[in-house]
Amino acid sequence: MDAVIFIGIPGSGKTTFYRRRFFDTHLRISLDMLKTRHRERLLVEACVAARQSFVVDNTNVLRKERAEYIHRARPAGFRIHGYFFAPDVHRAIAWNEQRSGKARVPLKGLLGALKRMERPCLEEGFDYLYQVELDPQGEFVVAAMLAPA
Repeated sequence: MDAVIFIGIPGSGKTTFYRRRFFDTHLRISLDMLKTRHRERLLVEACVAARQSFVVDNTNVLRKERAEYIHRARPAGFRIHGYFFAPDVHRAIAWNEQRSGKARVPLKGLLGALKRMERPCLEEGFDYLYQVELDPQGEFVVAAMLAPA
């Protein structure tokens, strides 16, 4: 069982990455979809109780946000995976501008997430930590991150 936590600013490709890599195997948990933290907690608790692998597809820019999921999943025996989407502000802004309606994040919100970003590290409780970038062709490139020295 895996608990996967995405970490990245809005428009960094998290949901697209989910669709390409985890759609068939992991339940997606997203505040964009669920709208409230209460609903999100209920769904995380249901996944933990059912031993269902899941992906938290939120920005999770703060260490304390990530800790909530780690502390729920770890005691139930889940492996904790973190995927850090390396910030590319220009690309995120361009992708965000292609969104419409409520899916479009105000520029202030996107830049605010970048400013608050706390780079993840293994010491937070991750079993595996990866960095995700896009190559020039727009394909996701995933590399293992090492613990800071």
